[in-house]
Amino acid sequence: MMGRDGAPCQPGSDWVKRGFDLIASALGLLVLAPLLLAMALWIRLDSRGPVFFRQERVGRYGVLFRIHKFRTMRVDAERQGQLTVGADARVTRAGRVLRKTKLDELPQLLDVLCGQMSLVGPRPEVPRYVAHYPPALRDKVLALRPGITDWASIRMIDENQILGQAENPEQAYLEQVLPEKLAYYARYADTHNLGEDIRIIIATLLRIVSR
Repeated sequence: MMGRDGAPCQPGSDWVKRGFDLIASALGLLVLAPLLLAMALWIRLDSRGPVFFRQERVGRYGVLFRIHKFRTMRVDAERQGQLTVGADARVTRAGRVLRKTKLDELPQLLDVLCGQMSLVGPRPEVPRYVAHYPPALRDKVLALRPGITDWASIRMIDENQILGQAENPEQAYLEQVLPEKLAYYARYADTHNLGEDIRIIIATLLRIVSR
């Protein structure tokens, strides 16, 4: 069986991964419901605007979807660019806490439940940066469902601080950060399995707690 990009698929493995995603995301939303409601209320009280931030991202096989995140910035933030750099003044008070703890990513459990994302996989990018993927890597990375977390997210968790030190943050992202992320994505595409996904989830939780 072949994927849409012509690469071989592993239907059994994909079924196991999807089943794990469904069960874990449903349980996560149920258990975390009080916390999610509390954060939603905090966001509404802290600044003007909606609770959720919805942005177009590139999903599996290049299909576009709108990701769910808790809003952590002012409502007009994207007019000033899509990268968050250093101590970005656009970030709200609640947003600073949510971003540092990565709690702003929790609404993506809805995207996992709906099948647009996976718990673990390459982070979904906006179209303008996917356009910079080398063609061979693009096919490999987009053959997977994008994920909430992966090794790149863990090991580059302070990415915005790195960009904040660059003279040209967007150039630094395209020439330094993005190639490193793609290397992690490509390795995951070649080796991923349920055991590795569980290790990544545990490593993510430990990394967040350590912060």
